[in-house]
Amino acid sequence: MAEIIAILNQKGGCGKTTTAVNLASALALYGKQVLVIDMDPQGNATTGFGVEKNEVTNTIYSVLTGESTINDAVINTDIPGLDVVASNIALSGAEIELSKEVGYHTILELATETITDEYDYIFIDVPPSLGILTINCLVAADSVIIPIQAEFYALEGMADLLEAIQLVETRLKSPSPIKGILLTLYDSRTRLGRDVYSNVKEYFGISEHVFKTTIPRNITLAEAPSHGKPCIIYDEESSGSQAYINLAKELIRLDESGDNK
Repeated sequence: MAEIIAILNQKGGCGKTTTAVNLASALALYGKQVLVIDMDPQGNATTGFGVEKNEVTNTIYSVLTGESTINDAVINTDIPGLDVVASNIALSGAEIELSKEVGYHTILELATETITDEYDYIFIDVPPSLGILTINCLVAADSVIIPIQAEFYALEGMADLLEAIQLVETRLKSPSPIKGILLTLYDSRTRLGRDVYSNVKEYFGISEHVFKTTIPRNITLAEAPSHGKPCIIYDEESSGSQAYINLAKELIRLDESGDNK
C-alpha cells in the first residue's frame, strides 16, 4: 500500500514542486511505482512532466468536484512506473466549492482510497497556502516533507506551518507526521548556506528528521521544466539530479529501516 506524502510549505520558491517532480522520478528509476498528485492551481508539477495542463479533461479539480474518479484522471508519464494527476487554473475556484460540502476536508482522502494499492509512493504537490486545498492534502497524507530554502528568512513562518499541521491532527483527528525537513537551494561554499543549515538543525533538534541530503542551487533544475522533463531525465549527471537521486536513496533507507514511520 502506498505511503501518501504531502510536500508542503506555505512559502513559494522553496523548491516544493521541483522536489515533488524529481524525487518521484528518482524513486521510479529505482523501480518504485509512484504517483504525483498536483494540487497547485498553477499546475507546475503537471507541466514538469511534459503534460499540457490546459488540454487535460480529467484533472484533480474534476476529481474533487465529483465529475470524475481519480482512476480516470491518472496520466502515464514517459517514465515507467510514474504517473501524474494533473492540475490547472480551474482548481483555483475549488476552495469556494469545497467549502460548501459536508466533510469537505476528507474529499481528497476518500478519492485516493481506490488507488493506494497500486503504488509504493503517492506525492502530493501542495499549494503555497494554508487554505482548504492544503487541509485536504494534510488529511489525505500519511506524512509530510517540508522543503526549506537556504536563505536568511528560511524559518520565517515555520511556526505557523507547524501549527497548521498540529491543528489538522488534533481537530480533524488526522495525524500527518513530518517525514523530513529538506534544505533546498543550498550552497555549502557560502557562510549563509552553512549558517542556515545549522539553524534548521537547531530549530528542529532531535524532534524531526533533517535529511542528510541537501539540494543545491543548480541551473539545470531551473531549466528542465521548460523542456517538460524532470531534471534527472533532462540531465542525469547534473548536481541537482544527483542530489535527488541521493534523496531517493535516503528515503528508501529510512523506510526500510523503519526509523521514520
